Amino acid sequence: MTAVDGEAVRPVEAAGEVDEPGWEVDPDDEWGVAVITTVGRQLRLRREAAGMRAGEFGAAVGYGEDLVYKVEGGKRIPRQEYLDRADEILNAGGLISAAWEDVKKVRYPKRVRELGKLEARAVEIGVYECNIIPGLLQTSEHVRILIRAAQPPYSPDDVERMVAARLARQSVFERDPASSIHFVVEEAPLRRQVGGTMVWQQQLERLLEVARLNSVTLQVMPTNTEAHPGLDGRIELLKFPDGTAVGRADGLFNGRPVGDPKQLRILELQYGTIRAQALPPRESLAFIDRLLGET
Repeated sequence: MTAVDGEAVRPVEAAGEVDEPGWEVDPDDEWGVAVITTVGRQLRLRREAAGMRAGEFGAAVGYGEDLVYKVEGGKRIPRQEYLDRADEILNAGGLISAAWEDVKKVRYPKRVRELGKLEARAVEIGVYECNIIPGLLQTSEHVRILIRAAQPPYSPDDVERMVAARLARQSVFERDPASSIHFVVEEAPLRRQVGGTMVWQQQLERLLEVARLNSVTLQVMPTNTEAHPGLDGRIELLKFPDGTAVGRADGLFNGRPVGDPKQLRILELQYGTIRAQALPPRESLAFIDRLLGET
């Protein structure tokens, strides 16, 4: 579980020049390690069968020799361009390129991949967001504009894949029986006209639409209010049918997910305090209605 409504780890800008963080294999991700190790081994065997040295192969695909060894040793996740180029050079007939279907699933941290599964299983979800509209509430165009705003920019393929992944999480609203979902959103991101007036209006309308669901509660935290525990950043809480729970907060426990009851009580106390200080649900919807009327 992580703050996945922010942007994902950035791809390498120039694969052959910079060993940039974000493409390393998480040693705690057993499945990810297995996938990348298997792909790396196949790459090495095919390269050696073709009689190519690592340096020669690296020059051909645009990677340095050291990065080739890291990919083949299962220490670094190869980019799609690397696999496609390797497929051509080694005459693999598409077999190496096809590995991207598995590789891309481990491109992002394990906890990010599993967040959608956790949300789908949760009977109660609580989110406080201070900087952006929560991902579960974003429209497709809002998501796309946020991701495109990153610098340096993502490739068009990466943008669309990330948009689809975020929107897929919104199937949680269609569950039967429904989860109980609570949102507290700061006033500032509600006023930020991401994408211009029309996109902003559509986003506010989406908030009102979701907030009217029987299973959803949406509250607005006015800017003109006293200090509260959410000023350190985002807070998330997920509770499951078996009585267990997981949560995280930007300002606590180094931002890591926690499941210990004592730590969860602290998160619940903070989240409860935030909800108590925010506008009640009816006033919150009226607040968003007024914002729409200002356009």
